[in-house]
Amino acid sequence: MKTALKPRWIAALVLALAIATVFVLLSQWQFSASRSEAPPPPSQTETVRPLTESFQPGTPMAASEADQMVSFSGRFRPQDQVLVQDRLHEGDNGYWVVTGFAVDGAPQLDGEDVMIPVVRGWIADPADATAAPEGEATVVGRLLPTEAPAAERPVPGQVPTLSVAELINLWDAPSYSGFVTATALTVAGEDLGDGTAGTDLRPVVVGAQPQETPINWMNVFYAVEWVVFAGFAIFLWWRLVADDYRRTLEDEEFAAAEARYQAGQDAGDEQDGASTNAPRNEVSP
Repeated sequence: MKTALKPRWIAALVLALAIATVFVLLSQWQFSASRSEAPPPPSQTETVRPLTESFQPGTPMAASEADQMVSFSGRFRPQDQVLVQDRLHEGDNGYWVVTGFAVDGAPQLDGEDVMIPVVRGWIADPADATAAPEGEATVVGRLLPTEAPAAERPVPGQVPTLSVAELINLWDAPSYSGFVTATALTVAGEDLGDGTAGTDLRPVVVGAQPQETPINWMNVFYAVEWVVFAGFAIFLWWRLVADDYRRTLEDEEFAAAEARYQAGQDAGDEQDGASTNAPRNEVSP
């Protein structure tokens, strides 16, 4: 304690505590970042809301906005249609038929009307793709985030993923950063159900997201690592104090040994001096 209470070690302790506090704060931040934002509950996502009130074009989609059932009106853009490759339906590999849809009431981007890609259905053969119905339409479906683009050899009229960024370049029109899988379609006042009746299209059904909050274990590892660093800062301070204390003991022991040696030397010198000065006994003849 006497060594630890030296001014320099008190200052070192304050510095170590400050460093440890920073490490603990970094650990808390990593723990908070390890849990992704939970998806909204089904009671919210399954209630149909207007698209223009649920999500704004030109902005990335948050987890709280994805999976929402939305409705919107406007017109299909039959010239803007692609097939998305490698899509499964009941175990069969096929294609999604995706058509651009001009959304009424959506804010314009760069002075142009905004569209949103709509998945109209699934087909097994590209030849089964049909054009989108024309006329004023209302779509109800599930809003989903854009997929990442994939670098593959292009096939005319087909894309490997439903990447909105790629579709914007293909269709030369601004878009929402997400797409909708249609579950109900009304065109010119006529209810077409899911829009697949009378065609080779099969409906694409996407369920609600699982409610588990995903955990990023890499962030958890980093959080534990910062706690270890905080403990190491305190341990390093204690180790330096202990080393200083041991050096002090060694110095004291060395000084004591030197003092004993010097005392022994002095005692020997005094004894030699006494022997030299003692009177000698003279022997008479």
